[in-house]
Amino acid sequence: MKFSHSIQFNAVPEWTSHYIAYSNLKKLIYTLEKEINVGHQIVYEEGEEAPLLENARDDPDKVFSHALNRELEKITSFYELKEPEVFGEVDELLRDEEAYQADHEVHEGENGQQTYHRRSVAGRERRQSDTFREWGLGRRRRTSTNSRALERIPSGGSSDDEAGENTALQQTKSRDSINVPEYSKDNMDPSKIKGGKTNSALEDVSDVALSIAYSQGATLKKRMVSLYVSLCELRSYAQLNKTGFTKVLKKYDKTLDRELRAKYIKEVVEQAYTFKQETVDRLTEKVTHIEQHYANLNTGGNLDQAKRELRLDLREHVVWERNTVWREMIGIERKAQAANLGSRRTILGDETERKQGDSGEGVVTKEVETPVGNYRIPKFLVEATFWYLVVILAIFLVLLFVPILDLPEQQNCLAMVVFVSLLWATEAIPLFVTSLLVPFLVVVLRVVRQDQAPFRRLESKAAASYIFGAMWTPVIMLLLGGFTIAAALSKHNIAKMMATFVLSKAGTRPRNVLLTVMFVSMFASMWISNVAAPVLCFSIIQPILRNLPNDSPMIKALLLGIALSANIGGGASPIASPQNLIALQNMAPEPGWGVWFFIALPVCIISILLIWILLLVTLNPGRGTTIVPIRPMKDKFTGTQYFISAVTVGTIALWCATHQLEPVFGDMGVVAILPMVLFFGTGILTKEDFNNFLWTIIILAAGGLALGKAVNNSGLLRTLAEGVTKGVDGLSLYAIMVVFAAMIMVIASFISHTVAALIFLPLVREVGQNMAEPHPNLLVMSSVLMCSAAMALPTSGFPNMTAIMMEDPQTGQRYLQVKHFITRGVPASILTFGVVISVGYGLMRAAGL
Repeated sequence: MKFSHSIQFNAVPEWTSHYIAYSNLKKLIYTLEKEINVGHQIVYEEGEEAPLLENARDDPDKVFSHALNRELEKITSFYELKEPEVFGEVDELLRDEEAYQADHEVHEGENGQQTYHRRSVAGRERRQSDTFREWGLGRRRRTSTNSRALERIPSGGSSDDEAGENTALQQTKSRDSINVPEYSKDNMDPSKIKGGKTNSALEDVSDVALSIAYSQGATLKKRMVSLYVSLCELRSYAQLNKTGFTKVLKKYDKTLDRELRAKYIKEVVEQAYTFKQETVDRLTEKVTHIEQHYANLNTGGNLDQAKRELRLDLREHVVWERNTVWREMIGIERKAQAANLGSRRTILGDETERKQGDSGEGVVTKEVETPVGNYRIPKFLVEATFWYLVVILAIFLVLLFVPILDLPEQQNCLAMVVFVSLLWATEAIPLFVTSLLVPFLVVVLRVVRQDQAPFRRLESKAAASYIFGAMWTPVIMLLLGGFTIAAALSKHNIAKMMATFVLSKAGTRPRNVLLTVMFVSMFASMWISNVAAPVLCFSIIQPILRNLPNDSPMIKALLLGIALSANIGGGASPIASPQNLIALQNMAPEPGWGVWFFIALPVCIISILLIWILLLVTLNPGRGTTIVPIRPMKDKFTGTQYFISAVTVGTIALWCATHQLEPVFGDMGVVAILPMVLFFGTGILTKEDFNNFLWTIIILAAGGLALGKAVNNSGLLRTLAEGVTKGVDGLSLYAIMVVFAAMIMVIASFISHTVAALIFLPLVREVGQNMAEPHPNLLVMSSVLMCSAAMALPTSGFPNMTAIMMEDPQTGQRYLQVKHFITRGVPASILTFGVVISVGYGLMRAAGL
């Protein structure tokens, strides 16, 4: 959670305006950065700041310190106002509690029985007066802003103040089980008071005494809990604001490359009354007093139990007070996340969720004009998604019942393949949902058959076991291992530290910075996936973007360079993207990591150099551009980071040596278990990190593997491959590779790269096996490289979708338009295609594919 959100969540609601203005201070930091690096005149909202900001370039510390001083004065003034108010109530409570203890005692009787004593009539009358005062019938007791925190327990419906208070007290008693051991009902039996005299008057007096004693004890407990909450909120107020000063000064030093934090914290913040050690000690002492007196009154002197009860009440108060804020914040975060992921409207729903209390209307309707009048019809009937589904279902039924192939299992399998492929291509329903349909259709349509002659179709139960077994393969474990390494490198800032270190060496020349950023993006894609890599790189270049004009060609070059390089980097290692793992599943024997690097790295490096030249020529990013240098992170490597790095390097080394170690590990998927056990077992990654894996990608890959297995087992793949082989009969291996690479480049530009691999790689492999001189691995390798190189449109891969969503935080305008991707993405794809069919082909033949 960001610290600005943390302040909102942890702040006392009534004190919100008195906390450090963290977000405003961050905006001031970025304004100072822009003034220093760009030289633009700063326009500040408040006029009194303008004279200071005019000299920001010469002395930004003075400007920022002035803003901090104003925040510090606001916080200190509020604290100095609240502290005596709360402390005064604490002192008054402690005096009342001591008087209460003095006026009511319990002594042992002759037979070991406890006897209740009242010290004097005067003392009794004084305590009764105190009780009435506490209940609001005498002079009013001072109340702090939150001393009414525990007054919110609902009354039993009475409108009378006293009745409501009594009801609340009774509910508090039943909920908290208030323990006043000196005044239990057995001990207060009138027959046991003063030797057992039981005249009517004495009974009445005893009943009144019992009622008063119990009411006083319960009220004191309630006041103690309320003041304990107030003291803890006051302590939290000081701690949260001190953390705010520390964090905002750290950000200031990092952004502007200054060293103000240590000096300002020591000489200014720690000298302020709110943050002095004696102030903290005094507050802690008051909390300790409350805990001790609560223990004496309610837990028989058990201090540990008293602390547990008080902290439980504090948690209940926090949940009650801040539940609404928490829900709203979570809602905002989830909506933002959904927006960033490009969530789509559902078929039968509206853009917005139905909330509790909303009208219970049925399906949303839309008015349609016709020659015979206007009619309202369900809105989903005019949605393109609905008609996509209708057409796809129609095609599925036609292929299912119109005889095309001789064998029924192949006929059904063809209908299923076309149905699933169209759903994937149009995204009429989410991709992973389509993948879940695969095992269902395989079993219902009885697509799979026995692996050996006479190849009978399997019954449903056997088919279910077969297809579900095909969904979980070593490839899925390899995917999980890649996600684990990526999560560890990202969570512990190793990837960011390496990236900022490399970029800090790039200097300030635009062309050098652009080239370095592109290679960093490619390298990051190799290890933390081409989904996370562009996000990381976009966050690193934020200082550059903030200090360039919105229409600067350098911004467009950087964003396009990162996206295109991340796409290409998706083919640089076997774990860089899901399509590579699908390719490994379709290659026999699987090439080792060394062979993959031998082929893919030169292709990727040459392609990035060509795209770099393309961006320089078409955008001319160096024209009138001043680059702010990126500074490396100053944090030193910790033991945990060294451990993560060692495990990552060791795992990659084992993956590279898989063929040599095959007698030991058997498959790369088994090696992938090592980082999972080491990172999750040691607590470096948690269950939440595991839940945050891209499970939709895993389900998509599993469904694709199951589809490939079913197509191969049914015999449909061989039938289709024989037909394609006849069509390319007479063509050389090189010509066939060019045909397949070009076809996949075009198709993968319009649909997901992973989906393109799922659909076409099994067919490519089968065609390669049926050739006179089989080279299936070469065709699969060239095809999967082109899957990553298809990047002509904003929707062509995760990096492009991330880049097109980047916008100026001040104006909300996007940096890139669709035309920028088409005019640079299409040439970039063609350039990479040329590298794959030339350099890549030569390297694949040299590697023996």
